[in-house]
Amino acid sequence: MSEKLNFIVIDDSKLDCFIAEKVIQNSGRSETVKSFMVATEALDYITSNSSSDTKTVVLVDIQMPVMNGFEFIEAYEEKVPEEARNKYLVNLLSSSINETDMIRAKGYKSVNKFLNKPLTKDTLDVILASA
Repeated sequence: MSEKLNFIVIDDSKLDCFIAEKVIQNSGRSETVKSFMVATEALDYITSNSSSDTKTVVLVDIQMPVMNGFEFIEAYEEKVPEEARNKYLVNLLSSSINETDMIRAKGYKSVNKFLNKPLTKDTLDVILASA
């Protein structure tokens, strides 16, 4: 059996959070699943819980009010110590695969994958293969 992982879903859409939670729970790989509709709250959670040894998969929507996905990545890379970042697998999700966004995502060393929303079992399998 593969190791259990923690998951953090960051999306301002309740429906997309719900879908992601169900897909993750059905994968059998989740230790915990936490959803945040505001990226700043997720960042606060990560910075105060970065001592956990369990690998955490983070799914971040790009288009959000208050703090978008790219702003989240920038703040994450600035605030979370590098040794703690090694425990996180950050993935960007977007409802529109925009080539500019894809190129921008590749510019961040913390970004694992850039994927289309909503999260599906196949998309999650791609993420888990790199976990």
